[in-house]
Amino acid sequence: MIRITEVSVFNLENAMRGARNPMNSWHRSDSYVNNAGQYVLGENDLELAAKLCNAGSDHRKFMRQIIVSVDILAPLYWWKEFDTYKVGTTANSTSTMHKIHVKPFDIDDFSHDQLDISGKDALLGILKTLESARERYIASKDKCEWYKIIQLLPSGYNQLRTCTMSYENLINMYSARNAHKLHEWREFCDWITTLPYANRLICFVSDLAK
Repeated sequence: MIRITEVSVFNLENAMRGARNPMNSWHRSDSYVNNAGQYVLGENDLELAAKLCNAGSDHRKFMRQIIVSVDILAPLYWWKEFDTYKVGTTANSTSTMHKIHVKPFDIDDFSHDQLDISGKDALLGILKTLESARERYIASKDKCEWYKIIQLLPSGYNQLRTCTMSYENLINMYSARNAHKLHEWREFCDWITTLPYANRLICFVSDLAK
């Protein structure tokens, strides 16, 4: 399971102005702000952006300046792979260290959409153990009970993080993960395709592996 909300894309205007710096071609810029206050790439700017993207990572430095902020709720096993992309990304997460005990455990706190009946039965057994440990910890503040929660917590536990990343980060993620066997990655890559100009700047550049 993965849930993506609170999406913001910003700094596109500044990034495109910088993309024209090397050739002093600012006079050819044809982008504009529409009535909704959105920055819209004109055909000249979009053609330049796509050309730079296809020329390789050395030429598409402006992509590192287009920033995306997003809230992602996903299981720990997915976050473990997302953390591969540490360079240029930042995330603030909800805390398992400080807040794991503040509410009763519920099956929907965990990704279970791919589990069969026996798998769900096993998860419910773990939840019963976790809830008992949580209640004992609240009553006694016995740190052994807290450790029991932390060390038995399944990797399917869903954690919320507010993340920032660049379009360049998303190129790397999309190229490496769009056919991944984890459906969370495929859904994440489907979401990438919905971002402004993703079809020209992220998903179909010729050198995605660079």
